Amino acid sequence: MRDSRRWVFGLIGVGVTIALLVRLGMPLRITDDTRTVYELIESLDSTNVVMISFDHEASSLPEVRPLAQAVVDHCFRREIPVVGLALFSEGTAAGYSLLVERSREFNRAYGTDWVYLGFRPQYASAILGMGENIGDVFESDFEGNALDALPLSERVHNYGDIDLVISVADGSMPTYWVEYARSRYEQRVVGALTAVMVTSFLPYLESGQLDGILAGLKAAAEYEYLLGQPGAGTRGMDAQSVAHGIIAVLIIVGNVQLWLRRRKPDGHNHS
Repeated sequence: MRDSRRWVFGLIGVGVTIALLVRLGMPLRITDDTRTVYELIESLDSTNVVMISFDHEASSLPEVRPLAQAVVDHCFRREIPVVGLALFSEGTAAGYSLLVERSREFNRAYGTDWVYLGFRPQYASAILGMGENIGDVFESDFEGNALDALPLSERVHNYGDIDLVISVADGSMPTYWVEYARSRYEQRVVGALTAVMVTSFLPYLESGQLDGILAGLKAAAEYEYLLGQPGAGTRGMDAQSVAHGIIAVLIIVGNVQLWLRRRKPDGHNHS
């Protein structure tokens, strides 16, 4: 039995490693939810501004980082200015490092093409406060610069200057964006969520309180496909599909072996 378990773990380990290292190009159907968010950002340009809030913990990075990267890449490709922030402390460094990395890839200048406000606790107060004046909530950016010293943040005063908010979340934070930014200031909000949280937010989507949802690693892979830029989401979905396929095959093989064993004569003489 122990040897059998080693074989199972070994097969899955080899399969997942190959899928992560080699692009398999497994078939992928683009869902309407992912396409809606893609087309929403596609409709914007350099005259618009997107706010991306990294509302997640470090434990969910394998799932939410590919989502966030796909959205950031789309914005930078479209030359849409990005204002970043975090309402969870653990998302602060993750959001900043991602924006730094992708801005270098797309040659986007800090202060003009993107700024990072950093972290603020008491998220309900922060969301409400930004509806009146972002400068009252963030006196300086994450790097310590005065907001009025940066061309982009000087131009963006409140939600009236922001065309879309995207909450990259692994919990209930998009609820607060809906309740305070959407309901009070009519701010458009998209939730980029871990897959396990999606069903909790479908009522918000169906009622029109959320303008879109990106659902987990699969949505990241779909978004990468729409961008023509396979990345971590695509590799993750390939690895997941390979693991599921190996498990399915092993279940079939195990059941066939059990069936054959039961049909095999026991060798006793019953005369």
